[in-house]
Amino acid sequence: MSTDFHNRSFSLLSEQLVSKGMDVESLISKIAKFQIAVPSWALGAGGTRFGRFSIGGEPRNLEEKLEDIGLLAKITKRTDAVSLHIPWDIPQDAEAVKQKASSLGIGFDAMNSNTFQDYGQTLSYKMGSLSNADSLVRAQAVEHNLQVIEIGKSLGSKGLTVWLADGSNFPGQANFRNSLQWTTDSLKEIYAGLPSDWKLLLEYKPYEPNFYHTVIPDWGTSALICHQLGDQAKVLVDLGHHLPNTNIEQIVATLMHLDLLAGFHFNDSKYGDDDLSTGSIKPYQLFLIFCELIGGSSDGAQAWDSISWMIDASHNVKDPIEDLIQALEAISQAYAKALLVDRKKLSQCQIEGDVVGAQEVLQEAFLTDVRALVREARIQSGGEADPLAFYRREKIREKLIAKRGKNAQASGL
Repeated sequence: MSTDFHNRSFSLLSEQLVSKGMDVESLISKIAKFQIAVPSWALGAGGTRFGRFSIGGEPRNLEEKLEDIGLLAKITKRTDAVSLHIPWDIPQDAEAVKQKASSLGIGFDAMNSNTFQDYGQTLSYKMGSLSNADSLVRAQAVEHNLQVIEIGKSLGSKGLTVWLADGSNFPGQANFRNSLQWTTDSLKEIYAGLPSDWKLLLEYKPYEPNFYHTVIPDWGTSALICHQLGDQAKVLVDLGHHLPNTNIEQIVATLMHLDLLAGFHFNDSKYGDDDLSTGSIKPYQLFLIFCELIGGSSDGAQAWDSISWMIDASHNVKDPIEDLIQALEAISQAYAKALLVDRKKLSQCQIEGDVVGAQEVLQEAFLTDVRALVREARIQSGGEADPLAFYRREKIREKLIAKRGKNAQASGL
């Protein structure tokens, strides 16, 4: 993309926005400030339960994962933090890891605990972790989360994300009420070990890996538990963790209304929890979610800065860095479009019952091509005008393969 092309595109868009009474510089400032954390586990070869297919050059350790995220931070100017998953990415030297991240311009977002699989711990999580009928297993899972908090403290993180695979596959396998109570009691123990300036982000999911019942299947159950824990506990929304056709934007609005929205795991889906690239399937839904986020924040329901933002997707057959570039761009564009909504006019249409008018207000913003606006925000921040083109032009994947080698294909999960 030439500089002249961008300048012409941005000039035309600016004129259009100014004619509508919008402050272009304010829009650029908001877009530039909006940062989305990248998960450490997103830099390796993607895949499914049946297999992973290496493209070569994948990071071999945490330090190399940080280098890849540092590259994303440099060229996209859309991310400034990494979200670690323990025990997948336990830092051997926390201070050295912290210093390396700082040198790359990134910090540490919420930590992620893992009690949904066995990884060499003494007792198995086959029948659940925080909900397990065996108190020793529950104690082990609680201790793991407390250890994750300690690791996070050493890195400068301020949050703990908890997602539980706990549940059952067959009727009669588990006692619903006991499972929920044991989970709540276990989370209370974890919450007691939370620093005063941290938050606990409690995730939910309707199914998988258990297909009869999940202990925390929806936002309501998560919110119910958070109320019992305290003000530092809030609900994490993963866009893929919903039954088909769920109105996610309504859930977001409700949680903001209650000041209970912890943050997001961004991805997209066609059928279920597909973990597809953000905005690749339902870009309008993503836009509507941001409309509710901006509306809730501007109305004083919940502060914008109290919400955490992170990508959580599986790139499958894509180059993981390219996929993350696309995701960061899609999220930024959805946010930018939502900023263009004439909220005063929308509110008037809602009050007057003008259904057609309200739809037109949203469509006008959504159909606006904001790519030049997002590009300008990135350029002014010191990033590349077209990060994906830069990545390919500089043959970065080839350089990573030369440096790290062509990894052997990983086995399926």
